[in-house]
Amino acid sequence: MPISTQQPDFDVIVIGGSYAGLSAALQLARARRRILVIDNGQRRNRFAQNSHGFLTQDGSTAAGIAEVGRAQLEEYPNVAWAKETAISACGEKGHFEVEFLEGGAATAQRLVLATGVADVLPPIIGLADRWGTSVFHCPYCHGYELDAQAIGVLAVGEISMHHALMLPDWGSVTFFLNGTFMPDETQRAALNSRGVTVEETPVKCITGVADVELVDGRLLPMQGLFVASRTHSMSDLAGQLECAVEAGPMGDFVTTDMMKATTVSGVFSCGDMARPAGNVAFAVADGAMAGVSAHRSLIAELSY
Repeated sequence: MPISTQQPDFDVIVIGGSYAGLSAALQLARARRRILVIDNGQRRNRFAQNSHGFLTQDGSTAAGIAEVGRAQLEEYPNVAWAKETAISACGEKGHFEVEFLEGGAATAQRLVLATGVADVLPPIIGLADRWGTSVFHCPYCHGYELDAQAIGVLAVGEISMHHALMLPDWGSVTFFLNGTFMPDETQRAALNSRGVTVEETPVKCITGVADVELVDGRLLPMQGLFVASRTHSMSDLAGQLECAVEAGPMGDFVTTDMMKATTVSGVFSCGDMARPAGNVAFAVADGAMAGVSAHRSLIAELSY
């Protein structure tokens, strides 16, 4: 895509209007910069009714937090919002161009990538149907509401030891290995010290609230299940721009420095796509840093 030599339409384009993108845009809006936010409405946590662990918003609806954030952001006259999907991005610091799925394009001096990630779950019958309601990935976000009752951890590999050892603080834990790995003696001792029951029989399906039916016919009632989902970026824009990525425990994420700058000058990234694990509070903090950093990079004597 050829890049125009004319003055860019915006100072910064923020791609992604969920928690991280909103937070980044707010910092830039308050710096009186011309901002465009591009968002297609696909929040990662759209399957969850409520959000927890975010200061002053504990227990608020997940959608409500985003809606209030957008409403407050749109009060700034220097902010434009495009309900669109960005399909391509190219250029360099000072002049990037972003193309929309429905046609048209916009240009900016800087980009903030906050498109988020999608979760990929193990192919267990009934698991995806309960994602966000009784099947979760973050104990800090959902563990307390399980009221110290029976909790299951569905193993996807050795990485699930992390969940199995954490979750006894939230309830009585059964660790379903499901043929994904076999704990060694040291790991079994650690599980035993935390009071975790290890179940080696493979899982057939999930029924009821979060009940686990095993292939031998046993049904183990659970109040909630935790599983370490695999993640992948919701967009390939970082790849198009040739931003470096690195491997995380659950999937690749965009490499950034402490200021949320990517390896491509003028491009910043924040939220779940730019960290190995996240939640709403982390996303908002990330976005604030990315927004401040993008603004500072627009000031001639500073460069990030």
